Amino acid sequence: MGVSITFLGGAGTVTGSKYLVRHGDESLLVDCGLFQGFKQLRLRNWTPLPIAPNKVQAILLTHAHLDHSGYLPLLVKEGFHGKVYASSGTQALCKILLPDSGHIQEEDALFRNRHRSSKHETALPLYTSQDALNCLPHIKAVEMGKVCQPIPGWKATFQDAGHILGASSILLEVAGRRILFSGDLGRPDDTLMQPPAPPPFADTVLIESTYGNRRHPPDNLQNELEPILQRLAHRGGIAVMPVFAVGRAQAVLLAIAELKAAGKIPHALPIFLDSPMAVHTTHLFETHKGEHRLNTHQTHAMAHAATMVNSMDDSKALAARHGPMVILSASGMATGGRVLHHIAHHAGKHQNMIILTGYQAPGTRGATLAEGARTVRIHGRDVMVNAEIVQLQSASAHADQHQILNWLRHMPKAPDQVYVVHGDLPAADALRCGIQRDLGWRAMVPEHGSTWPL
Repeated sequence: MGVSITFLGGAGTVTGSKYLVRHGDESLLVDCGLFQGFKQLRLRNWTPLPIAPNKVQAILLTHAHLDHSGYLPLLVKEGFHGKVYASSGTQALCKILLPDSGHIQEEDALFRNRHRSSKHETALPLYTSQDALNCLPHIKAVEMGKVCQPIPGWKATFQDAGHILGASSILLEVAGRRILFSGDLGRPDDTLMQPPAPPPFADTVLIESTYGNRRHPPDNLQNELEPILQRLAHRGGIAVMPVFAVGRAQAVLLAIAELKAAGKIPHALPIFLDSPMAVHTTHLFETHKGEHRLNTHQTHAMAHAATMVNSMDDSKALAARHGPMVILSASGMATGGRVLHHIAHHAGKHQNMIILTGYQAPGTRGATLAEGARTVRIHGRDVMVNAEIVQLQSASAHADQHQILNWLRHMPKAPDQVYVVHGDLPAADALRCGIQRDLGWRAMVPEHGSTWPL
């Protein structure tokens, strides 16, 4: 029998990446992500996969962001017992992100039950922090550039994709076919990470398209943040910055540290990082030297740019403080966690800001705010939005359309087929058109749930 791919996520949407590769009776998943954003997407997290978890023999993770790894605790809970192969950086981050994801889900369920804001009789988490801890022993670290065998006769090679710590592209070889999964590609000029390694030859390519219809502005994060934070300090306001705990939080912290060191924003402007996950991730940069482009001075400055907030009591205490100050808190699209409480508390005042640090997927609260809505629904109630909404344009850790096409252009020869994945439909289709127009390659945007033979 031939090789096939079933698109169980990340198809026509920028979330929930899961790609099921089958050959005969053998199968593995590349990525195991949560759906986020619109409710109809999030409901897919509660729908069983079309394959029993105990029939999946292995999993390969491109990186640790929850839209690529966050379904793993549930899959293990429901019977997956194989190994999960990932880079050492991804393994380290999963130890932070996955238990935190379970904890946030438990907290949100408790809050909804306490305030009777759930449409269900009892709100339940998709999985718990203990479920996440139970899945961690399955994750096996593999070395970049070394071939591993997730299934006898199947070969997988991980290579640096930039983007965040441990992020990888994966070349999978099975039954004479070479399938390249780009994962999320970083920018060649990223402030934290090295540029993605050039792609190897493959018959089939799955290419991400988060920014498939956009070009990054020439400005950098420091230049963009400087006038915003000067304005905030001048009027004594409070800025809430929803950040991705991995990558975006660290890039913002480094920019703030360097702005203060250069005297471009007030040195006394208080900065708080209210996310245990982001706090732990920030310190990983000091222990994973060589996996990013920062020197010792920069990692130290980044790690000391903010007051680190870990406990829930300290997080709640921030509500009693007066401005000016900046609160960085996960999650990056305001889909859950402590950042929702900060937005609910501060969004109503004109002198305050909500600073969105990058792309906001449709259906998320971040997208609602970016669109200029005057109310946003948080924990079952509508919160007035009078604060200034600012959306940064230069903080993304994703390659843009030009950079993605340039990465593909470095393949030794043209592949037989390109599948454009992990992008909203406008972005995915724009990249498909770019691949066909500029490279002359066959490209398509697969539908969710579709299966294609290779």
